[in-house]
Amino acid sequence: MKSLRSASYSRLKQGSSSRYLSLIASLTVLVMVGAWFTASHYGWINTLFFPSPEALFLAFKQLWQQGYLDISLGQHVTASLLRVLVALAIALVTAIPLGILMGLTPVVRAIFTPILDFYRPIPPLAYLPLIVIWLGIGEVSKILLIFLAIFAPLTISTAEAVRRIDPHRVQAVRCLGASSWQVMKWVILPSILPELLTGIRIALGVGWSTLVAAELIAANRGLGFMVQSAAQFLSTDVVVAGILLIAAVALVIELLLRQLQKRFARWSLYDY
Repeated sequence: MKSLRSASYSRLKQGSSSRYLSLIASLTVLVMVGAWFTASHYGWINTLFFPSPEALFLAFKQLWQQGYLDISLGQHVTASLLRVLVALAIALVTAIPLGILMGLTPVVRAIFTPILDFYRPIPPLAYLPLIVIWLGIGEVSKILLIFLAIFAPLTISTAEAVRRIDPHRVQAVRCLGASSWQVMKWVILPSILPELLTGIRIALGVGWSTLVAAELIAANRGLGFMVQSAAQFLSTDVVVAGILLIAAVALVIELLLRQLQKRFARWSLYDY
């Protein structure tokens, strides 16, 4: 009975702490927005460098109704989203198997670790010209650039997750007569799932940050293209609107991945 009361008190305390932290986060956002409104109203910031709330609202309204450069806002969002998702899909079917092999096989790890360590710190803009020379300025170049940004962190996180699996668990299952596929299905994949989903979230963040660079390659649509094009004409309101749209799409994807993690790896989560 005492343990039940203690567990109930712990959950109540955790819920109160969560609400308190959410309140602090909400107040922080309100203070920032209030400071923005105040600075714009009194002319403390030059609207050439940062738009007022009214100008940003009008920019969103115009983008929603008329699009940008005769292309609707939905087409810009769809183009960017497809590039990132296609790159992610290719990374999932290549990086995860390679990461598992690197975690299980020292020889494979020795072969691919130097390659990943070499190109992972290089900014995508550094090898962007080389990709254009090799593959031209089509969609393949853009998707490849995002894929390369996603591939390394996803492979490394998968490999490290596999290496942290307790070998006694694998040995126990093998002693019960499990095949290699059964070990993979019932031990390795469930064990790495939390870190794998976290790795996907991190890799997607890197992919979105590479989006603007990818859409520099002769793109005629996409959120990154819209931001870059508007910056050339000093349309700060469109630039900020594009940045907020990129953040909003990334946030939606992040929330969806968190829901997947809660659904399939709830035990790995603390308090979101």
